[in-house]
Amino acid sequence: METDDFLRVLADEGRALAAAAALAGPDAPVPTCPGWRMRDLVLHTGAVHRWAAGYVRERHPERQPFPAPAVPDGELDGWFLEGLGALLALLDAAPADLACWTFLTGSPTPRHFWARRQAHETAVHRMDAELAAGQGLSPVTAEFAADGIDELLVGFHGRDRSRLRAERPAVLRVLAADRPGDDWTVHITDGTPRGGRSVPGTPADCEISGPATVLYPVLWNRQPWSAEVKVAGDAAVAALWRSAGGV
Repeated sequence: METDDFLRVLADEGRALAAAAALAGPDAPVPTCPGWRMRDLVLHTGAVHRWAAGYVRERHPERQPFPAPAVPDGELDGWFLEGLGALLALLDAAPADLACWTFLTGSPTPRHFWARRQAHETAVHRMDAELAAGQGLSPVTAEFAADGIDELLVGFHGRDRSRLRAERPAVLRVLAADRPGDDWTVHITDGTPRGGRSVPGTPADCEISGPATVLYPVLWNRQPWSAEVKVAGDAAVAALWRSAGGV
């Protein structure tokens, strides 16, 4: 997906999150984020938007402290949408050769990275908000869902802080059955996982497959594993993902 595609998704997902938050109210518990109320979810996502905007605006070459805003409940909606709009405007106007700090692989430029990362950050927390509001999840495209799976498997679980580890090495394959070519392999050991696109012929101890739009919220631990998610091979590897695969 191109940067402008991610910006369109970010705008839509941000507005959908705000709408679900307004419907649920600030005191609503967020079941997918234990211990959080809706105000915590909105404050967190709004703070992430401002944190990301700071890199784009100031061109910071190193990681910056994460903000801890305090916003009255009655001002949360406006504050959140203001930050979303500022982030979108900054990313839209940012030059192609923008140079600043990033923290995941998979993007050709920092501008692309921040548009992509914030689109998925907002989409995942939009799911949290809709579930807290008792709504069904808004749909995403299969292309965006597959990209979010890629970011999770290759980006987040390629970092030293990944909890996806096992004393006995195992190979996990994740297959978006409706997306030819969207097929990943994650090598799990007692160290940092190694994930990437599957190489034909690579054996796997466990395969998780299903439509991309189903796998996306399931793998991010926002939906239960439904009958559309097929598990073949060593069920213990799938169980490891359920316990340690979220971020």
